[in-house]
Amino acid sequence: MESTIYGYIRVSTKEQCEERQLIALRDFQVQDDKIFMDKLSGKDFNRPQYKRLLRKLKRGDILVIKSIDRLGRNYEEILNQWRIITKEKQADIVVLDMPLLDTRQTGRDLTGTFVADLVLQILSYVAQTERENIRQRQMEGIAAAKLRGVQFGRPRKPVPEGFFHLKERWERKEISSRQAAKELHIAQDTFLRWVHEQEREIFAEKR
Repeated sequence: MESTIYGYIRVSTKEQCEERQLIALRDFQVQDDKIFMDKLSGKDFNRPQYKRLLRKLKRGDILVIKSIDRLGRNYEEILNQWRIITKEKQADIVVLDMPLLDTRQTGRDLTGTFVADLVLQILSYVAQTERENIRQRQMEGIAAAKLRGVQFGRPRKPVPEGFFHLKERWERKEISSRQAAKELHIAQDTFLRWVHEQEREIFAEKR
């Protein structure tokens, strides 16, 4: 049975840069009508073209990708997709950026399969660890910036002088928080937040 060579490309909508992957796949002689591409946002990982590709893959076919992270967002997902393609579909995978991950060459015997799987697990683990380290550094950077007084997000509205008079009237139950907010031309949640913030400040001063 003649094998079919497929290619898969995944880019984020922010990148909009599939050209490098396209060039690499074409250099491998993957035909344009056999290349499947998904463009995804950061939050959405629903890959319709990848799912379509999986339905087409059959035993002996070859899937070509530029780098291993095209298969998934994290360590577990990459390993799971590798297993589906090589074990369930019994197709070959060629990772252009990593010649060791070419099951056409390594998957012919038990030792070759073991080497490919081991390399994949190490690479996937390193990639996942690096992503977690980046997130950790970002969180630590944000925490350090907050300690220096750096404000994130939109600047908060300054509390107008009329707030304190309306707050007293609200506390005496002369007006509702909704009425107070309306007079200040702010949202009711903002008025209540200002009330709680002032109470915290008063409490802190008394300690």
